[in-house]
Amino acid sequence: MNIAQHFGIPIINADSRQIYKELKIGTARPSEEQLRQVRHYFVGTLSLDDYYSASLFEQQVLQLLDQLFQTSDYALLSGGSMMYIDAVCDGIDDIPTIDDETRRRMKQRLADEGLETLCEELRRLDPEYYEIVDRQNPRRVVHALEICTMTGKTYTSFRRRERRERPFAIVKIALNRPREELYERINSRVDQMMGEGLLEEVRSLYPRKELNALNTVGYKELFDYIDGRWTLEEAVERIKGNTRRYARKQLTWYKKDDRIRWFHPNDKETIIDYITHYETEVKTDHQ
Repeated sequence: MNIAQHFGIPIINADSRQIYKELKIGTARPSEEQLRQVRHYFVGTLSLDDYYSASLFEQQVLQLLDQLFQTSDYALLSGGSMMYIDAVCDGIDDIPTIDDETRRRMKQRLADEGLETLCEELRRLDPEYYEIVDRQNPRRVVHALEICTMTGKTYTSFRRRERRERPFAIVKIALNRPREELYERINSRVDQMMGEGLLEEVRSLYPRKELNALNTVGYKELFDYIDGRWTLEEAVERIKGNTRRYARKQLTWYKKDDRIRWFHPNDKETIIDYITHYETEVKTDHQ
């Protein structure tokens, strides 16, 4: 928010769950006040039933950037969905299309053998992707295994294409806090979301709980509470633990990118100075 306000630009949201209008509290979507202060794109624009993908996000953001760069030298892409960020910055990978027989067979295996067994197979066939994939997301696990079994190659091998050139400079900035401070904020935010009515939001979505978009931290744990698998206290603790686990996964993903410059979230002035100097260096290089 502070960076967008400083440069007088909107925020292009790259959170793959905040894009759904029904998911408000559990995704920590920007408040109405924040949306009034700064224009946000891709927030609450889709319904849970709408099909969407990182590839579509890439196409739509690039079209939007063509418009935004007509009136500003800057555009701010912000969010925690790693594949969405990578799709815009580097281009989406050319992943083979899954044939019907492979898709049918893997769907049946998921039903018969369960997600844990398929995760173990993915660990054996593609240990690199296993380390970063959301192993609670059957769609991601199954898709990677579909690629592995259909092609005889790792899913990772199809995700290593050369970066696509973009007609604009990219400044990559990541925010991080000391581990203890980060975990305290995660726990506090979960408590805050529960106080704001997360359970009621989840109850309203229960009839649609099988949708992939609802296989999301904060929702799936409370679905299990409603189903009687855990007490409410246990479900809340699982939300906190799974959120911390996802935060570690994000850090692992982004720390592999040597283009990223890391800052503490409170270093607003340092971040703005870094962006400004980066722009000056790019202009100098092109003169």
